[in-house]
Amino acid sequence: MSRVSRFLLTKWYLDCLDSNGDGTIIYVAELDWKALRMRYASTLVFTGGQTKSSTSIRKCALPECNEDRISCHLPHLGVTGEWLSSSAPVERTILENESGAIHWNCLQPASKVALTLNGKKMEGHGYAEVLRMTLPPWKLPLKELHWGHFVSEYDSLVWIDWRGPFSYHILLNNGTEEVDPSIMEHTVQTPSTRLSLDQSLVLRSGNLGNTVFTSIRSLARTIPASILHINETKWRSHAVLQQAERSSVGWAIHEVVRWEQE
Repeated sequence: MSRVSRFLLTKWYLDCLDSNGDGTIIYVAELDWKALRMRYASTLVFTGGQTKSSTSIRKCALPECNEDRISCHLPHLGVTGEWLSSSAPVERTILENESGAIHWNCLQPASKVALTLNGKKMEGHGYAEVLRMTLPPWKLPLKELHWGHFVSEYDSLVWIDWRGPFSYHILLNNGTEEVDPSIMEHTVQTPSTRLSLDQSLVLRSGNLGNTVFTSIRSLARTIPASILHINETKWRSHAVLQQAERSSVGWAIHEVVRWEQE
């Protein structure tokens, strides 16, 4: 395949939640497509029920992964942090066809995090994944995506639910895949597990053109307009996980993404 038509997006997602439900989400991405090669990073910080986002398209380093430890340094955004894994990684090739593939590497379904943001230190539980896409997002055979993760002192849950012409779902309970999950906006459950989400804080909501791409206008002018109309709602929820023998209380970050209906 020629370089002109090649598409490769590597997107890192890392987060940290403290015991009060305050936290930080970090995105770092590298895009190689046509004549465009760029890296960008952004943060979504939520404290006391308020959210603030920042984006940088200046040269930045991708997170570094060394066995069970991930380090992230983004000086332009005032970020430095380390994620220490407390759960084994899980990898899947979610989709592969003649147009490309999507490879999901859940590096840390659960982790302990020490983070400094603009000089302020935060410690808590976290999560880290990296998504590698050679299939352009505007070619995804999807109508709806549900994604999220829950973490408490003793438990973690990770879920993905793709809906549309192509469907795929996975639920990891403390790193173990469970069958037949039912994934909704308020609940995630299997015959033996139920996670209740209160959706207490909306972290971001709206079309991507009005949220994510307002700070990356050079990219917004290049990609197909259909991407800008994708609608995303992301929540921070206080959550209760009930299982056969016990229950645990913690926090979850989760989202629903909807593609524009034709």
